[in-house]
Amino acid sequence: MHNLVFAMVVFAFVGSVTPGPVNIMATSVSMNHGLYSAARYVSGASFAYALVVFVTGSAVNTATSVLPKLELTMQILGSVFILYLAYKIYSAPTSSLKSSKHASAGFFVGALTQILNPKAWLVAMSGVSLYVIGHEDQSFSLALFTIISLLLCLIGVGIWAVMGTALSKYLNNAVRQRQFNRVMAVLLAASATMIWI
Repeated sequence: MHNLVFAMVVFAFVGSVTPGPVNIMATSVSMNHGLYSAARYVSGASFAYALVVFVTGSAVNTATSVLPKLELTMQILGSVFILYLAYKIYSAPTSSLKSSKHASAGFFVGALTQILNPKAWLVAMSGVSLYVIGHEDQSFSLALFTIISLLLCLIGVGIWAVMGTALSKYLNNAVRQRQFNRVMAVLLAASATMIWI
């Protein structure tokens, strides 16, 4: 059992800390709107990911036949939403660092970004197939994997948000803020286009 828990923790951490649209957004939200908004964003993304894991595991038989059919729709919706977020970051005013500490870039945006993120669904399906399907007590394994995924997503995406807070101290002038926002916007747009390659 300890080996299974350890494997779940490693898998969930690697899945949540690797670069992707949700993490890039966490850094940007933190840098532009402060740690409070970033914490709400991270919470939304993490709870949404736990929901994705739970839904995937609960409907594993249905999911294996339905999700491939929904893949194109999810990719299109996810790409459009991520490109919209990239545009918003690219065109963000440089004054946002001081004037928008409590802007609404929080829980709902985090949750929606995660739900529309094809990476989240693919990682969840992979994890469920490794750590839930075929185990003695699938209900217990799913509950355990969902909780571990939630906690490790909070940590993994939270790391990216903290990076944004640290960067906000360095990016204290309009030119550096604009450059940072544009680089993050390009990375975010690239993450959306990479699913089509």
